[in-house]
Amino acid sequence: MTDPFITDRRQLAKTAPPKPARFPRTSRRVERIHEVLERRQPDLTVVLENVHDPHNIAAVLRSCDAVGAMSVHITQDPETKPHKKFSRRSSGSAAKWIDVTEHERIEDCYRMLREEGFSIVATGGGPSAVPMGEVDLTVPVAIVLGNEMRGLTDAAITGADQIVTIPMMGMIRSLNISVACAVLLYEAFRQRETAGMFGAPRLSEEQILAMAEAWQTR
Repeated sequence: MTDPFITDRRQLAKTAPPKPARFPRTSRRVERIHEVLERRQPDLTVVLENVHDPHNIAAVLRSCDAVGAMSVHITQDPETKPHKKFSRRSSGSAAKWIDVTEHERIEDCYRMLREEGFSIVATGGGPSAVPMGEVDLTVPVAIVLGNEMRGLTDAAITGADQIVTIPMMGMIRSLNISVACAVLLYEAFRQRETAGMFGAPRLSEEQILAMAEAWQTR
């Protein structure tokens, strides 16, 4: 025999009003989404080659969101699954606002970026490296950073259009990958703001409306 108490609870569950959305579609939220999308830079992206540490990944995604970059490209080491570390939980929710594209090889990533008109700037040193202030970051550009321990592979370096370096004056001439990414992205931000690239939307009205609709459910 069915317990009437359980039956009543099931009936109430069916007729109960739906739970409110986690982020209600208030006019203030909609306005904020449109303001952010109108400043997004579709021609500024970051490439991470075999980066694994979730804290670094979280910081990179936050920096990308902060400066208006729209996407991150990653290559993955066959022995790890870095894509799982690009989750909303590990990235402090920044993953909701940044598109992540995975590639099996850095060559595949570079090929796709060049087809889309991007210049590829890899981080590194050596005689051919150019200080970041002398590199034009207002053009469609992909900033490439490597593994925390090994840095970029030879393929990533030789396949790039330019090598960029961050000037340093200390005894230790290196930065954590997430810090280096933030420094370079804010140099790109500085150059683009000076050039007035945040003054008018870089996305079409149709793109903004479509993305705003999607973002309101995140």
